[in-house]
Amino acid sequence: MTDAAMTLSDERHRVALVGTGHRGAGMWGRELLAGWRDCTEFVAICDVNELRASHARQEIGTNAPIYTDVDTMLAVARPEIVIVCSRDDTHDDIIIKALEAGCRVITEKPMTTTPEKCRRILEAEIRTGRQIDVTFNYRFAPTAARIKQLLLENAIGTITSVDFHWYLDTKHGADYFRRWHAYEKNSGSLFVHKSTHHFDLLNWYLDSTALDVSAFGTQRHYGRNGPFRGERCQTCAHTGACDFYLDIRKDPWLTALYDEPAEVDGYFRDGCVYREDIDIPDTMTAMLRYENGVIASYSLNTFMPIEGHHLAFNGTKGRIEIRQYERQAFEVPDHDEIMLMRNFGKAERIRVPHASGGHFGGDDRLRDMLLRPGLKDPLGQRAGALAGAMSMLCGAAAMASVKQGRPITLKELGGLPDGIQI
Repeated sequence: MTDAAMTLSDERHRVALVGTGHRGAGMWGRELLAGWRDCTEFVAICDVNELRASHARQEIGTNAPIYTDVDTMLAVARPEIVIVCSRDDTHDDIIIKALEAGCRVITEKPMTTTPEKCRRILEAEIRTGRQIDVTFNYRFAPTAARIKQLLLENAIGTITSVDFHWYLDTKHGADYFRRWHAYEKNSGSLFVHKSTHHFDLLNWYLDSTALDVSAFGTQRHYGRNGPFRGERCQTCAHTGACDFYLDIRKDPWLTALYDEPAEVDGYFRDGCVYREDIDIPDTMTAMLRYENGVIASYSLNTFMPIEGHHLAFNGTKGRIEIRQYERQAFEVPDHDEIMLMRNFGKAERIRVPHASGGHFGGDDRLRDMLLRPGLKDPLGQRAGALAGAMSMLCGAAAMASVKQGRPITLKELGGLPDGIQI
């Protein structure tokens, strides 16, 4: 990076960050400024909690002004790009206001939480002619890209079915039940908040649209299943006995973003995972039927001793399989291995090295794609609002199927504007 690039602020994207929790202040704050300072500058930091915004601004390392109101921020700061990292159920209003103010939007996933909000966002994008990018960083991971290449090369013939199973460990999985995600009104459930990643990967890998979803979901470990109760770890009487005790004051980052700011809005980052009012499933499975005839089986478990996923594509000429390790109870290699098995021929092990950065390098490649002009996208990794909609609608259909005990078609959800067909 040259000194000239650093001083030409008029050639950099004018960025406003809305939502300064862990993801906002980290991936789209501190990390963004560290690696993309030559092409971005923060002109606004916005959060309903001013103390959190102030701490986040310090952690990010910017002097951008702080706003607690999106309308004021848009009118005064006049950003070119608005990055939306607020609570999931608030995305739609922020996205629509940003589009109507003439901004380009980069939004964290899920794009939103309900079919009605999804429709509003898509209608606003059409009406304003502005662009929405949804940050599906898993598409950019080296292994995901290699699998996509194999599928495009027709390596195993016509895909007939997919086995896709995701495992969250007792650190990552439990975090969703400590925080605002534990309530369906905020997150749409993990079928929406977390599985939007996985449904998007399926949609992208298969280059097709899910027609209907049949799902089961139950709460077996967290919530009312716990042996004791508390409001939050910091004030709990059971800290010595609870396997899920979290002392956020040992982590300066969490303390800055959540502990002190809790005095302002009462939001605790260390909520009890056994709160009886938690209303989302922690054990989920779904079957998806695709327009191109593929049938996919999917599951998500949230209290495993392992973190990662198992993915297999079954085709007319063979099978592609991978077990990707993130955190494990045993020693694992520093690379992924894709198994390419042909029905009549030699099997092949394809070694994919891990890259540095989050999601094995996917985060950095995503930020490059969204912020550095002129990059080619031969694999179609960049995801727009329609991709955000189709993955979210898969999750919404799954949750509706859990509640109604029947398969749910995506069409009946009504999440797409007139003229956009499933």
